[in-house]
Amino acid sequence: MNTRVLLTELKRSVAPWAGALVLTSALAFLYLVDGAWWRGTTMWTAQWTSLALTTRGLLFYLWPLAVGLGALQGLRDHRSRMSELLTSTPRPAWHRAATMAGTTAITLASAFALLILVGAVQVLANTEYTHLGWLPIALVGALSLAAGATLGMGAGRALPSALTPPALAMGAFVFSALMHMSLGRTETYTASGIPITEPNRVSLLSPAVQDVRDVLVTLSASVHVGQTIWLLGLAATGFGLLAATTSRTRLIALTPLLAGAVIALLVLPSDPRRMYVVDEAAAEPVCDGPVCVTKTHQGRLAGLAGPGKEALRLLHQALGDQAPAAIRENTAVLPDGSTPRWSRKTVLFDFDEDLIAAAEGEELTWALIAKGMVPGCDPVGWSGFGGDEFARTVAVGWVLGDLRSLPGSGSASLRREADAKARPVWRELKALSRDGQRARINAMRAAAFSCEGNAFDALKGGASR
Repeated sequence: MNTRVLLTELKRSVAPWAGALVLTSALAFLYLVDGAWWRGTTMWTAQWTSLALTTRGLLFYLWPLAVGLGALQGLRDHRSRMSELLTSTPRPAWHRAATMAGTTAITLASAFALLILVGAVQVLANTEYTHLGWLPIALVGALSLAAGATLGMGAGRALPSALTPPALAMGAFVFSALMHMSLGRTETYTASGIPITEPNRVSLLSPAVQDVRDVLVTLSASVHVGQTIWLLGLAATGFGLLAATTSRTRLIALTPLLAGAVIALLVLPSDPRRMYVVDEAAAEPVCDGPVCVTKTHQGRLAGLAGPGKEALRLLHQALGDQAPAAIRENTAVLPDGSTPRWSRKTVLFDFDEDLIAAAEGEELTWALIAKGMVPGCDPVGWSGFGGDEFARTVAVGWVLGDLRSLPGSGSASLRREADAKARPVWRELKALSRDGQRARINAMRAAAFSCEGNAFDALKGGASR
């Protein structure tokens, strides 16, 4: 396709409008809606993988839009009543189909690339960690828009009706919704008996991905391969329908779609832990002595090292040989609803935790001490306020020798509640002998690290279970 043909086709098609609509609607959604993509370490402009996964998440509605706009383009010859005239010309049908499909596909892929570029400019300013692991995620996203539009064009040519574009767009939207809400989810139970749903391989037939929950999570290589096969099957079927001139060739054109689905399902992983995986390169530790962060957050190490070393010193002063010896950013990615796992020898933290995110300087030292004493037993993905927060306040006060209000305790009323609950227990603890205090603290830590008891009850001298 030369430049003259491309420019002529752009003037005659809905491709420029489709590209503009995809780009502007995506940017409007990202900038006008206050969502999770603007918060924490998974902010869409904070890291490369977060950028790619967030824009892929927008395909939940962008992909149906591309399918519907493609179907509208596929009706062009029918609307102009030129179908019979074009079939009588010596120009091959596949040549005309390639011109139409190629123009729209290139335009939509370019619109998606511009969306990525808008975010990339900001990511460059926000992170020191640069890699190419995000590129396959973005490329599959661009391919999905091109394949969806091509499929829509073929369906519009095969079913020339004014109802075809809205019906296809709605059908594609329902397909995406089912992949992420019911058909694409499997109910399982955590070790503690909490019911959760996890994605299955069928959900990966949708070009959209689930919300970005952890900055270290990415899609596995088998997901990229399986989705590429599936999308190429969709595109081939769309192109076949667009070039078909008889009912028989239209039926044959469905073969790539069916074959692509079968092959993709054989390639796509069945285990959720092999779909969304930890990016091992991003999770590599970068350390300053005993304080380590992941390579993703290496730019934050300077601000963490000083408070971290001071927290370890104070913990060792208070706990002796039982004190943790290192501080590490937590790289374990567990399913939502599962019970977290903690180490007595290493303080594990997450930059997205309220306790850590709200702290700096001296308060960051207190927050790290709190994580070393009572790491928290809320199920993964859940948040609460109660016994763990009260126990942390007392435990940090015991280490520092004075009761302090911890950062990240929510509103002022919640901080007052935590202080009010903690103060009488603190006074009772301080009234005990040193051995009595250590016994209570040890019981609290046993309950806190096993997540099988109540740390605050243990501090009060009651049963920890």
